Amino acid sequence: MKIGILTGGGDVPGLNPAIRAITLRAIREGHQIIGFRRGWAGLTDIIRDKEADNSNNFQALDENIVNKIGRTGGTFLHSSRTRPSRIAKESVPDHLKDKYTDDMNDLTPEVLANLNYLDVDYLIPIGGDDTLSYGAHLHNQGFKVIALPKTMDGDVPGTDYTIGFSTCVSRTIEMSHALRTSAGSHERFLVIEVFGRYAGFSALVPAMAGAADRCVIPEYKFNIEHLTELMVEDRRDNPSRYSVVLVSEGVMFEGADMVFKDAETDAYGHKKLGGIGDIVGKQLKELSAKFNNGKKINVINQNLGYLVRSGAPDAIDSLVPMAFGNIALNLISKGVSGRLVNLHKGKYGSAPLDIVTSYKKVVNIDAFYNTDRLCPKYTNFEDKSFFITTSDQE
Repeated sequence: MKIGILTGGGDVPGLNPAIRAITLRAIREGHQIIGFRRGWAGLTDIIRDKEADNSNNFQALDENIVNKIGRTGGTFLHSSRTRPSRIAKESVPDHLKDKYTDDMNDLTPEVLANLNYLDVDYLIPIGGDDTLSYGAHLHNQGFKVIALPKTMDGDVPGTDYTIGFSTCVSRTIEMSHALRTSAGSHERFLVIEVFGRYAGFSALVPAMAGAADRCVIPEYKFNIEHLTELMVEDRRDNPSRYSVVLVSEGVMFEGADMVFKDAETDAYGHKKLGGIGDIVGKQLKELSAKFNNGKKINVINQNLGYLVRSGAPDAIDSLVPMAFGNIALNLISKGVSGRLVNLHKGKYGSAPLDIVTSYKKVVNIDAFYNTDRLCPKYTNFEDKSFFITTSDQE
């Protein structure tokens, strides 16, 4: 068979190990592997002409290509947030502009025609719920798809674990502890912004591991005065005279909405978030005098941003993608389609791919978040998933 692979959405450590695992197993079993560049964009932009140069859209993969890249972060196939079922008129490939002239265009017929043109039998998209939702759409159109979940936010439905999450948590803990030296030296509040648009796993789990005294997450609209009072209390009780809060990028103040950088949206309708950590920091400083004998407390603001998603994968994000890739080949060898490779309750397996569009996976506030203390709540670890909070709805 000929098997296609693509990586969509944001980059995370662990994508290249997944590509490597799929390629090595497939080639040793006699299959051909083709890697599509720039996520769904590569599959959309192909020119179906043997004389055309499609090197920017796909490439054949072999052991020599994937062996070294398996040790590195990011994705050597590149990525994008392209959604073929919703392509703006100005983004339609030049060779298709006469055919697709609406403000928004569905290029799914071109994607299916391109897969047929290249004789691809199976497609393995690796991505978050946005990327995989289109993979589910292709499966429902009759094309064979096996998907791998990745996102450092840890919020893909149907799996306890997503590629990239462990490295994100590890880096957040490491960098939070490193920043403590400056916060302690200057007796300040330390406000650390992390990714997490709708789900707060990437703030809550590091806080569970001791990265911060408090965390505020998108699932709960918090009161800034209450947070300030808690931070002043933490600082007062700390011999080094500082306190730390992790702030998810999608968090909202009580009575307010998300903070967006501008009105522009991506192909999946998401506006770019921007600057909530800075806003929280400014509010903390202004309100701190109320709880600190009339004296304001200075703030160190740090947005960890891409630092937690760049660089090499940690041990878990090297091991899990290897297992995920091999499970994908197991499913393909059985002729199965429309499955999401997953980790559930400590065991590898798979779930129906349509699960990625069935609900939003977010932190269970009642089970894992103390709304009075604005910090993790965890009293029972039995039967929980490896990362405690990342278990699916049940």
